Amino acid sequence: MSSVLGVVLVYLLAVLFIGRAAERLFSGTSEDYFVASRSIGSFVLLMTVFGTHMTAFTLLGASSEAHLQGIVVFALMGSSSAIVAPLVLYFVGTRSWWLGKRHGFLTQVQFFRERYQSEAVALVLFVVLIGLLLPYVLIGVKGAGDVLWALTGAGNGGLPPWVGSLVMCGVILLYVAHGGMRSTAWANTFQTLFFMAFGAIALFVVLDRYGGLGQAFAALSPDRGELLAIGKGPVELRRMVSYLLIPLSVGVFPHVFSHWLTAKSARTFRIAITLYPLCITIVWVPSVVLGVVGNIDFPPPLEGPVLVHLILRHASGLLAGLLAAGVLAAIMSSVDSQTLAAGTLFTQDIVRHFGFHDRLSESKQVLVGRIFVTLFLVVVFVLSQITTRSIFNVGTWSLSGFAGLFPVLLAALFWKRSTAAGALAGIFTVTILWITFFWRSTAGQGEYTVFGFLPVVYLLLGSTTAVVIGSLVTAPPREDVLRKFFPELR
Repeated sequence: MSSVLGVVLVYLLAVLFIGRAAERLFSGTSEDYFVASRSIGSFVLLMTVFGTHMTAFTLLGASSEAHLQGIVVFALMGSSSAIVAPLVLYFVGTRSWWLGKRHGFLTQVQFFRERYQSEAVALVLFVVLIGLLLPYVLIGVKGAGDVLWALTGAGNGGLPPWVGSLVMCGVILLYVAHGGMRSTAWANTFQTLFFMAFGAIALFVVLDRYGGLGQAFAALSPDRGELLAIGKGPVELRRMVSYLLIPLSVGVFPHVFSHWLTAKSARTFRIAITLYPLCITIVWVPSVVLGVVGNIDFPPPLEGPVLVHLILRHASGLLAGLLAAGVLAAIMSSVDSQTLAAGTLFTQDIVRHFGFHDRLSESKQVLVGRIFVTLFLVVVFVLSQITTRSIFNVGTWSLSGFAGLFPVLLAALFWKRSTAAGALAGIFTVTILWITFFWRSTAGQGEYTVFGFLPVVYLLLGSTTAVVIGSLVTAPPREDVLRKFFPELR
């Protein structure tokens, strides 16, 4: 236990040091606090966007799901993310950055408000984004507490889960509330490199205990041979198609959108687009392989993440500490960005927009952001102590909701004929369908399909149809508005 806590303490101190070091460059403006004055370079952008994208859903959720389903989990989510995320980054990320820099946007909601000249679209989108973001943050905070509890001895004197969750939230609060986006970006870069390195180390150590990858797979019991099959038949194909669509969520994440706006120039995106698939592979392959080989010693059902059981069985106290720190790194690199994004949305789109647009000074905007970051983390911590949902299942539902909004964003960016009515129709359609499917699935328990397809397929079809119909039956946008967002019309 002492070695685990020692490594975790060193990691947390390193994160605080980096975050506070970045704070020295803080200029005091709201633009610097919320988007680092749009000055982030290529490598840091890659690390922050990728680190923000990867969460407990990947390290803990994907490995546990692979423990049950096998290597097909990589085909379902890992490979699809490697294909879809760079495409979204190229087409959506760069255009969002250009519009944000040109018009001074700090949030998605500001973009939608100006694009459609609609307060209704902005307010509804704000509510939906926060509603979908909250459960995604919850699984990270909960995952941190559960991992530290397990690795420090679980029921045998280990740290209670609430302690790990509280410590993580406290550290995030210290560097996010004070340093804003620049501290978050610098800390994310360190955290991303850390958990990527840990995954490779954990894979090497555990497989070495089994005599290598080949012997580990050969040691799987005969009745679990399906773990090494990708899957056949129309039902499996439908699932794979469904999961291929889920990574579209990265285009709508408010925390990823915020990081796009920090880029120094359009060329800054090149490295991120090129190396994103490699980064996905480095993280997902160890997670899935370890989940599969966990069946050798820990056949399902298994209480707690299989990755934790593997490390405790096959690794020393030092590696167990590195696991705890690696999981914290993956979680914190998302939770800090998500928390700051929520603070940015609240400050810019609620407090500043409704009544304080001309009276909220730069310093007061930063203060409001800091206050909301604090309150948000307090609420998330309390809620994380009462949720009992599976990390993979909760993550999939949250991602599906964001992915369902992707056609709404795509229409706003690229379709001149799209209107506020179409955007509202798309958002409401996603909301109604999401709530309906979630309720019918017994509040997100287990994987839920309709005719073999996951809800994300119907969310995307529904929102696309609603945006198109809603836009075509209403008057087109004004030419002067379109010229602001489509340079070819100027």
